[in-house]
Amino acid sequence: MKNVSSISMLFFVILVILGFFVAYLMNGELSSSSSVTVIIIFAFAGVFVAWSTKVATQWSRAVVLRLGKFQSLKGPGIFFIIPIIDFIPYWIDVRVISTSFKAEKTLTKDTVPVDVDAVLFWKVIDPKKASMDVADYFSAISWASQTALRDVIGKTLLADMLEGRDKISAMLQDIIDERTEPWGINVISVEVKDVLIPQGLEAAMSMQAQAERERQARVILGDSERQIAEMFNDASKSYADNPTAFHLRAMNMLYEGLKSNSTIVIVPSTAVESMGLGGINGTVALTNAIQNKK
Repeated sequence: MKNVSSISMLFFVILVILGFFVAYLMNGELSSSSSVTVIIIFAFAGVFVAWSTKVATQWSRAVVLRLGKFQSLKGPGIFFIIPIIDFIPYWIDVRVISTSFKAEKTLTKDTVPVDVDAVLFWKVIDPKKASMDVADYFSAISWASQTALRDVIGKTLLADMLEGRDKISAMLQDIIDERTEPWGINVISVEVKDVLIPQGLEAAMSMQAQAERERQARVILGDSERQIAEMFNDASKSYADNPTAFHLRAMNMLYEGLKSNSTIVIVPSTAVESMGLGGINGTVALTNAIQNKK
């Protein structure tokens, strides 16, 4: 793409062919010394043009130095330089680039060692600064990202880190963008991929979460029992003033119990007397009647 392109070779071939054609028109033959001289001159011209011709892709910018000094940015497309005098030390990619970085065994604000993986999305917005103001902007961005991540981890509690990844990502983006702006680089976004904690702490947190869920379950169960007791209390007040309703309710409960399990039925003696079943014999008779009905 960059130093030797198909267009450069095309220019070279065209000039060589043109040299043969001019030499033939001048002398009527190609074997004479003058014809050979013309062909050589056109061949050198073809080499010069091919060497001068460069092509930059749509996403590339060429940094051109002239006698060691910054001359201009070239691209995209075809452009020409002066051989020997002009030099292209860098081809800058202006597309969005993703770079992964991590911080291993870094202590949080509450002294918990964590491993954090993140991804940085950035692009070069000023190729001149990226090439002139920093020696290797790829390495510089990587180190700036890692140090920023360690700084943020050291100022953040573990609970906040596990729950607020978006907040940490925004903080990292601001810090890294501030550091890389003088290099002509814009940070688009930072995404925290994973936060790893020690296995022992992970097991303890799991037990804590389980205990909290069990506590909530017991609280809900206790509240349910309280509500049921209040309902029974209200029902007892209604049955106290209406013995007939209480009698019918007791009969219904006994009937349902006999239908579901007619082998063993436990009925308090006070309930038998209140329902007027004639004692235990009456209860047994009722049970046999229900069995025969089935």
